[in-house]
Amino acid sequence: MSASITQLSLFVQNQPGSMKEVLRVLAEGGIDINGLSVADTTEYGVLRMILSDPEKAERLLQNAGFAVKATQVLAIDVVDTPGGLYRPVSLMADAGINIDYMYAFGTKLSSHAMIIFRTADNIRAEAVLAEAGIPVLNADEVRERMYS
Repeated sequence: MSASITQLSLFVQNQPGSMKEVLRVLAEGGIDINGLSVADTTEYGVLRMILSDPEKAERLLQNAGFAVKATQVLAIDVVDTPGGLYRPVSLMADAGINIDYMYAFGTKLSSHAMIIFRTADNIRAEAVLAEAGIPVLNADEVRERMYS
């Protein structure tokens, strides 16, 4: 069984106020943002979010007229020190697994960071990491690190 978690991605126009509506919908729905990445192009931005209740958030955002895509991603916890990310990335590179994208955010655990990433083969990436003793976090473990 995979420990992947659900990430929601949205395209928003790259103009003032575009994210405001997304954040309003989430706030009014009682959805907490655990992690957020924004990548921009000239006309659009891509919001990638790890949310407290992705299924509810997806419904709310779709009802508000947003095109939302749910994607399975992996989360790992790394010690926030120089080189902390090197080992897991090296393991995947050595196994021939490309990381499509990644982003990081802090947690309630002192000196730790959570890394979110997506590959073309998350199941294989999870196995490579687990074999090396790097656990991939499930949704409950992600929430625990955010709120404990």
